Amino acid sequence: MVLCVVNQKGGVGKTTTAINLGAYLARQGLRVLLVDLDPQGNATTGLGVNRGYVRLSTYECLIDGRSVREAALPTELDGLDLVPSSPDLAGAEVELVEQQGRERRLKEALAPALSRYDLVLVDCPPSLGLLTVNGLVAADEALVPIQCEFYALDGIAQLVRTVDLVAQTLNPRLRIGAVVLTMYDGRTNLSDQVAAEVRAHFGDLVTRTVIPRSVRLAEAPSHGKPIMLYDPHSKGARAYEELAREFAPKLARSGRAV
Repeated sequence: MVLCVVNQKGGVGKTTTAINLGAYLARQGLRVLLVDLDPQGNATTGLGVNRGYVRLSTYECLIDGRSVREAALPTELDGLDLVPSSPDLAGAEVELVEQQGRERRLKEALAPALSRYDLVLVDCPPSLGLLTVNGLVAADEALVPIQCEFYALDGIAQLVRTVDLVAQTLNPRLRIGAVVLTMYDGRTNLSDQVAAEVRAHFGDLVTRTVIPRSVRLAEAPSHGKPIMLYDPHSKGARAYEELAREFAPKLARSGRAV
């Protein structure tokens, strides 16, 4: 299964979710590949990789036709590999415009590697440009993190329309597979109100597990570690471990052993 982690708003816990969901699923025994499609490279640095020393990145996969299998790097966690971002990816949107089959470049780069992994997580940039479209075309499902804050649903209608459009024109198997509530603060009525609004809007697509607002989750990327290695007993770690357990049956139904 290929999951595209997507939201055009920044700061919603998208990369945090991609890293930590992938880490806990790898601990469950899955072979997981995390593809950093964001020019900011937060998933790359969040797993302890220095972008300045990357030889092959998602840029070369998209622009030069290199395969993801060539670019994948092992991480500190057994079972979790990373295709890193690089600073060059910032110009890829412009360069892709002239490329033949520009929306399918990531899908083509992923094809040789799919048999090696049970799950591919694509961490998309906070936009709905060509990089994100490449992620959606390559994916089976979209995973949408939504923060429990004011304006949580602002712009989500546009994201849903984009997913529908990609499904109609480029990737008929694509659908929104899950919505994850992030940055939940149980001390405020606002978080409860936003969570209720999101559940009313998306129904059963919203996961039972809610990711809390957590200082330890915010600190972990600066140390280049997923939360399970930085502070495995924190409330954020427990939440992502539970989210991985919730995803296990979904992956099993897709034919992936968990």
